[in-house]
Amino acid sequence: MKEIVDNIHRLPAILFSWIAPNMRLFLGYRLPEVWVLAVLIGALVAIAAIVFRMLIALYQLSWLGTASERTIEAALAQPWWVIIAAPTFGGLIVGWLLQTYQPKQRAGGVADVIEARALGGRGLPVREGLMSALVTTVSLGFGASAGREGPVVHLGATIGTALCQLFSLPDSARRILLACGVASAVSASFNAPIAGVLFAHEVILGHYAMSAFVPIVLASTIGTVVSRLWFGEAAAFVIPDYEITSYLEIPAFALLGLTCAAVAIIFQFSLIGTDYVARNISMPLWLRPVIGGLAIGSIGVFFPQVLGVGYEATDQALKHELTITVMLSLLVAKTAATSITLASRFGGGIFSPCLYLGAMTGGAFGLIAASVYPEMASSHGLYAILGMGAVAAAVLGAPVSTTVIVFELTGGYELSIALLICVSIATGLNQAIHGKSFFHWQLGMRGVCLHEGAHAFLGTSVKVRQFMDAPPEDETDRVFDPGSGAPYLHVTDSLESALKSFDNSGASSLPVVDKGDATRIVGIARHVRALNHFNKALIQATEEEHR
Repeated sequence: MKEIVDNIHRLPAILFSWIAPNMRLFLGYRLPEVWVLAVLIGALVAIAAIVFRMLIALYQLSWLGTASERTIEAALAQPWWVIIAAPTFGGLIVGWLLQTYQPKQRAGGVADVIEARALGGRGLPVREGLMSALVTTVSLGFGASAGREGPVVHLGATIGTALCQLFSLPDSARRILLACGVASAVSASFNAPIAGVLFAHEVILGHYAMSAFVPIVLASTIGTVVSRLWFGEAAAFVIPDYEITSYLEIPAFALLGLTCAAVAIIFQFSLIGTDYVARNISMPLWLRPVIGGLAIGSIGVFFPQVLGVGYEATDQALKHELTITVMLSLLVAKTAATSITLASRFGGGIFSPCLYLGAMTGGAFGLIAASVYPEMASSHGLYAILGMGAVAAAVLGAPVSTTVIVFELTGGYELSIALLICVSIATGLNQAIHGKSFFHWQLGMRGVCLHEGAHAFLGTSVKVRQFMDAPPEDETDRVFDPGSGAPYLHVTDSLESALKSFDNSGASSLPVVDKGDATRIVGIARHVRALNHFNKALIQATEEEHR
């Protein structure tokens, strides 16, 4: 009896010893503040997404006479020269804005957000982010063939990081709040709160840490509520009821996955190739979007369905309103128009074009399947839904969140087996050919190799200045003879190149010389310090992913 009483008396101390370390971590990482800020960010980003869409509609109203997303009929009613002039004029405005106000001379996107996450939630200046959003609204409002979701993600992340600047938060908290901005942006754009949560984890953070889950859910939920209060609760695409006719169709779903993989691979090659050609043509920056707008308008004269975001044409593919000839033609036209749009420095994303191409691919495939096996094939609208998910997942490198986005966009949760088959095959084959998503290809072009893992990114992003010691106190010891053949480093050399220099020379320390004057030693780099810095950064990244 006495032992039981003693244990009862010790219970508070046991509970305190159990709870106290967890509370210290919870408070030490400033998570209560993060939760509150997540709610604020969710609301602000949703409002920004609403304003973003209203600006697009305003610019569109000036030449199409309608602010609705259903623009095909309005475009067909315009003279051919208006269809050509509108994107060209929009390109002139975009070129002027980029040349005058954008230091990077391009609009921001999802790749910039991923890079900012890797840099501890930094690298998204507010002024540049707002200007990037303005560039994109002008681009899409005047008919550029791209998506609005990626730019809204960039805008949301910019708002999230801007609030971080008002508080002295650790990098882990900054990354979480950046992801909160992304989650709210996706949920507000698609009316898809679950997809917003998954996209922020899968694409931006690259992990599913418990410490990030609650604030991201809060931001995504608030973003959805604000968006629904303004736009209503309807899904983006209202579709008829579809169902899988027979499980014997599973081979057809696998074949659709192969077809969507081919479309995704070709689309990504088209984006990369067009960008490469544009980069190697010398011309004034302001002229690039003008010429691009002229090309887009010329395509739009024959295929007005490719202008702008293109949700109406996607909706038509889901509702059996397009012939196979039209869908195959739009597949080619949209690929060309979107590639030209992005290569010409117009603002815009690739999510909506991926959904568009997937719907056309799946719709055309469904018509062919119905003609071959009419008694067994499901509606080609069902195949259009599957195609949307498969192409988007493959190009974006986000199979989980894309699958959920398609569910929430269409309400087609009963299609899960077929969609998962298509998405997995398309994603796997695209990965086999390209090795990475389009976002990570963009980052690779900037020398940021996040797809290779934290070790590769740290090796290239960490510079010698971050781990070198102070130079010798004696002035005579600060003089270096570069002609002696002795190895040395610069402050801007990467950790990877420094470690190679240590390995090749066998030295335990190397002088760090001034970039402009190789005779002046500005620091001493030590092998042990370099390895220690590398190990600490890897441990910190691992801890954050599992917290």
